[in-house]
Amino acid sequence: MDDELFALLDDSQYAWQADALCAQTDPEAFFPEKGGSTRDAKRVCLSCTVRTECLEYALAHDERFGIWGGLSERERRKLKRAAG
Repeated sequence: MDDELFALLDDSQYAWQADALCAQTDPEAFFPEKGGSTRDAKRVCLSCTVRTECLEYALAHDERFGIWGGLSERERRKLKRAAG
């Protein structure tokens, strides 16, 4: 595949990230220490317009750390088990 075409497809696939509210906030809130609070990150996710795309990305790429689409690692594992 032509490199330019591949780059264009890749950019459009992840274009949703430009609208992600987490990109405008403290990234550390989305990757708390073990046992740390996820409340602030989840609050940001609740009003994010690309929450669904974010969660789909995390599930498709098996993201194991952080808050993605409003869910913690544990919540995403539970969701995958229920779907599988």
